[in-house]
Parts: sequence; structure tokens; C-alpha cells
Amino acid sequence: MPYLVATDLPDIAAGTRFRALVDAGGIVQMPGAHNGMAALQAKAAGFAALYLSGAAMSASMGLPDLGIITVDEVCFFIRQIARASGLPLLVDGDTGYGEALNVMHMVRAFEEAGAAAVHIEDQVLPKKCGHLNDKRLIDARDMAAKIAAAARARRHLYIIARTDAAASEGLDGAIARARLYLEAGADAIFPEALTSAEAFGAFAAALPGVKLLANMTEFGRTPYFTAAEFAAMGYRMVIWPVSSLRVANKAQEKLYAAIRRDGGTKAMLDRMQTRAELYDLIGLNAYEALDASIVQSVVPQVGASD
Repeated sequence: MPYLVATDLPDIAAGTRFRALVDAGGIVQMPGAHNGMAALQAKAAGFAALYLSGAAMSASMGLPDLGIITVDEVCFFIRQIARASGLPLLVDGDTGYGEALNVMHMVRAFEEAGAAAVHIEDQVLPKKCGHLNDKRLIDARDMAAKIAAAARARRHLYIIARTDAAASEGLDGAIARARLYLEAGADAIFPEALTSAEAFGAFAAALPGVKLLANMTEFGRTPYFTAAEFAAMGYRMVIWPVSSLRVANKAQEKLYAAIRRDGGTKAMLDRMQTRAELYDLIGLNAYEALDASIVQSVVPQVGASD
């Protein structure tokens, strides 16, 4: 139901709702949603939480994922997705947009925009996609300070510490960093770019009882696993960060090629969301009914006699 006409808008903080999902058991499945429309479609498919990827945001703006976008730009995406879907939203916080005070500002801004959770990574700016080579890491103690700052600033936001250390420091190094980040106040750990089921399992075994997030991105270093397979390895959350954007971009590429080739869109009609499907998803009729139900205000005449 569209948020303006909904009667069941959440009255519990987004972070509290996200924590309840994670604590409920099983594995929380979070597809990436790169805008409000994608969020509505994911909700209609039955998902209970969503993910907002820094790579998807950057790419949708025509930029590489190098930590270029700002807190305010991310908040624009958070607001539209949280408002459109009402679902708890995990947001990619990159490196925290600076040091401790910047991280605290990010946490407050994300909460105010409607985010439920954030993950912060231990790379040096300019950061890279976690599945690329030659990533540089900050000192583990500096990262722990960022996590501590985030925990101090949050009201309800669920804080996930991401470590990219497996590629350069090995699994033992990533596990050591994870323990330090948990001590600093992280609610969960996100080991990025693990390359085998054995590595995922070993990481989970080394941190019994810790909530863990898995990243099932396409075309990366991680083999393809299902949500059930990640759950069996000991993971409580899984994201598909850029999948929606990849599919949408490929479809648009084919559309533009068809228009250029054919001078029109007739050959693509069967691949399009219809007008009726669009209006139904965004709740056009409900908005029109709401508008019609509002009585026009009568403005008093200034200076009129009683």
C-alpha cells in the first residue's frame, strides 16, 4: 500500500525491526534495491528487508564505486526506498565518509533518512569494490575506533563491520579484525570476497554465535551459493547487492539498441511493464482517491465583518 494512504505504517524504529529479523533465526534475504521502484517490486515479491549498495548508487549516477558519492546523496536514495517500501533497509556506508566524527554524522543522517542498518568497511579511500584487487586497508585499531563511534552515535541503527582483509591478510587476519570490531560495538560482521565454501565455513566456525552477513554478488570472487547454502555455513544475512541494477541496465541497453535499429519500440513491448502494471504498483488509484477525499480548505476573508 502506498505510504501516503497506508494505514499500517511502521511505528517501531527501523533498526529495531531489522534486529528482530536477524534474531528470529534462519537467514534474512536482502536483494539490492537501487531506487523506489525496485523497492516496491522487491516488496511485492515477498522480501522482508532490502539492501542499498554503494556500487549500485554510484553506477546509477554514472560513477564508479570509488567512494565518490556523499552522505547527502546516499540519504536521497535511503529516503525514497524506505518511504516506498516501508521495509528495513541495510545501507552500504563505504568507509564511513571519513574518520570518527564523520562516521557519527553518517549514522545520524542515515537514521533520520530511514535506514535500519549500515555496514562500514576497513579500506582506505579511495576504496574499491570488495571483489577487485589491490585493496588497501586501514589499521585495525583505526577501524575499531570508527565502529565505536558509530555505536556511540546510533539510536537504533544496526551496525555491521565489513572486513576486506581476507585477500591481503588471510582468513586468520580477517578473523582477528572481526573480533576487534565486535569488541568495539559491531552487531554483526561482513567478511567480504571469500572465495570458497570452506572459507565461509571456517570464518563462521571461528566466530561462534556471531551474526554474519554474506555477499552473493555476481561476476566476483565468491562462487554462487543459495541463501539456504549460506545459512548452512552459519550465516544469518545475505545480500544480492547489484543484481537489480544489472538486470535493469541490460534491459535498457536492449531497448535503446532496438529503438536505434527499428526507429521505434514495438519489438520491445512484450518486455515492458505495462501502464496498468505500473499504476497498480505505485498505487495511482489510491492516491487519486485520497486526493478526492480531502475537502478543499476555505480561506477566511481578511477584514470581513462578523
